[in-house]
Amino acid sequence: MAGMLESMSGYLQVTTVADSADTAASLARSAVAARLAASAQVVGPVTSVFWHLNELGEGQEWKVEFKTTLATYEALQRHLLSEHPWENPEITAVEITKGTDRYFDWLDRTIGHQG
Repeated sequence: MAGMLESMSGYLQVTTVADSADTAASLARSAVAARLAASAQVVGPVTSVFWHLNELGEGQEWKVEFKTTLATYEALQRHLLSEHPWENPEITAVEITKGTDRYFDWLDRTIGHQG
């Protein structure tokens, strides 16, 4: 956007949801194994209320939170879209604005590391 200052830290928490613990864990494992995220946590079940196909829905979901870098986000998003069983899964990202230098160093070393 014109006139906006770039102030991104370079680190993101990316979130998606799944309808089962097994699917959520599979998404977490595959992304971390591919070095698209340094870590992932599966949280749930959580109760979700949402609009779907013009109807109000409610159900249990499992949230997956990935820690990654801004530079890796697009690849992680592509991976999640290809591996997720839903046609239009939630995939959102928020900037991690604060953290320890040692944690961010670990995140940098882990993402994309081969071997």
